[in-house]
Amino acid sequence: MPSPENWLETTDQEKIFLDDCQLTEIPAGFSQTGDLEELHLDNNRLESLPDELVGLTNLKVLSVAGNRLSVLPANFDRLQNLEVLRLHGNKLAAFPVSLWQLAKLRKLYLGDNPVAEISAGLGNLAGLTELYLYGTGITVLPEAIGNLGSLEILDLGHNRLEKLPAGLADLTALRFLYLSDNRLGALPASLFDNLPELRYFNATDNTLTGLPASFGNLSKLVELRLYNNHLETLPETVGHMTALKELHLMNNRLTALPASIGHLQSLKELYLLNNPLESLPETIGHLKNLTRLDLRNNRLKALPDTIGGLVNLTHLDLRANRLTILPDYLAALPRLEKLDLRWNKLAFLPGWLDRLEKSGCTVYL
Repeated sequence: MPSPENWLETTDQEKIFLDDCQLTEIPAGFSQTGDLEELHLDNNRLESLPDELVGLTNLKVLSVAGNRLSVLPANFDRLQNLEVLRLHGNKLAAFPVSLWQLAKLRKLYLGDNPVAEISAGLGNLAGLTELYLYGTGITVLPEAIGNLGSLEILDLGHNRLEKLPAGLADLTALRFLYLSDNRLGALPASLFDNLPELRYFNATDNTLTGLPASFGNLSKLVELRLYNNHLETLPETVGHMTALKELHLMNNRLTALPASIGHLQSLKELYLLNNPLESLPETIGHLKNLTRLDLRNNRLKALPDTIGGLVNLTHLDLRANRLTILPDYLAALPRLEKLDLRWNKLAFLPGWLDRLEKSGCTVYL
């Protein structure tokens, strides 16, 4: 790898890495490196890119993240072989129209820039598989985003979105969708009608009060994060997400769970802390693969006897509830490693707690 001082001495290079070199400008004459396919200039002090940059017509990867860029060359579309463009962590308030003409672009990182809006031209990038728009402050998304039929990863976290365009439902290849830390009070009813490949969904830190019934269509979803919302209920269709392994629902307003939750046979981790839950459905005992159940700071007065069916449970947190009695079935949980019962209203402690501790389980009273 050349140093900043001699990087032009070898002009037949295909890759140049000059990350973290405190560069304030790119040396003149760099466009002589005609065979260059990758140019990495992350975490420098660049405030602009020279117009000659677009002469690198063989360039496939351009990475200039973590600089001070406030403007891009106008004729960006000359980089017609570009597949990966990393612009995140700069000071870009707008993007040139030519950016939306890069037909071969597959991965586009625009996050952490003070962008006021995203052009409908985004819809021209039909080959995109990954799009990162986190931390830009955008308030709306263009409907044209629905044209990105190859998109697999979409990160819209840490923005000011109050609603989502209907076109999101057309992203049938989507596998990861990040919507955390926005201003969403509801999700479109049809959003999950046709997202069969979705594996991960994160809408934490919004103001969602409910979920559309179409959630049940997410048959391949593995991880669902919805904590720090205003959820009051869950649809019965949640039980259709049979591939789900992690469900994060803490810090909501749930008073009950649907009976269908017992159908989540793949579920391993269930987080329900800081809700006003008053009871658990009997079907909770059907979650044979559950290893972690966090019920801290709810309003539970009792547990269903079926909880003894959680044969793979290792961690059970019941702190800060209103429990007055414990079901004896807890003593039969063969893999329990940690049981936290602090800050409840237990009238007496059953003798089996001693046996549980002797078997290797840590009990907190």
